[in-house]
Amino acid sequence: MTQVFLRDLIASARAGFLVSFPTDTVPALAVLPEKAGLIFAAKQRSQDKPLILMAACAEDLWSYVQGGENDYQIWQEVARKYWPGALTLVLPASDRIPQEMNPTDPTTIGIRVPDSAIAQTILAQTGPLATTSANFSGQPPLQSLTEIEAQFPEVMTLAATECQGEIRGIGVPSTVAKWTGMNWQILRQGAVKLDF
Repeated sequence: MTQVFLRDLIASARAGFLVSFPTDTVPALAVLPEKAGLIFAAKQRSQDKPLILMAACAEDLWSYVQGGENDYQIWQEVARKYWPGALTLVLPASDRIPQEMNPTDPTTIGIRVPDSAIAQTILAQTGPLATTSANFSGQPPLQSLTEIEAQFPEVMTLAATECQGEIRGIGVPSTVAKWTGMNWQILRQGAVKLDF
């Protein structure tokens, strides 16, 4: 049984263990960025599928990306419009991003702020975490604590009592938009329809 109280889940995440928690889309597997290899191993995930850096607020993410002043203005406008929410922005990575998060292309990183009170509470205390959906690679995202526990018995999940009142995620992954230097390229159409 790996269901734990919120404070224990936060402590486990800060200590470098794999955790899972609800988000506004699908439940996340999460770990400290420098321990991202744990997610690839647990999910049997291909190294060419990068992870997403998730944080409680946009301000916690900007130092992980790099660009010109004009780029930052564009990115921040989009963030103000769609965050918190189901939009992942793929941007040029700064040297703060461990290569383990995107082993085959460490020059970019996906960043997101979830529209989920419980996820934001956790992320505010752990700092940004490397995240992905809770499922084996290539399988549909898992939706319930029971499913996550069955597939990932070593992962700390939140006790059901800690999730009461939390609005269940919509079950659709985030939309992923990559900045090309000129405009946005949609890599995955998900929950958010963009109008740039």
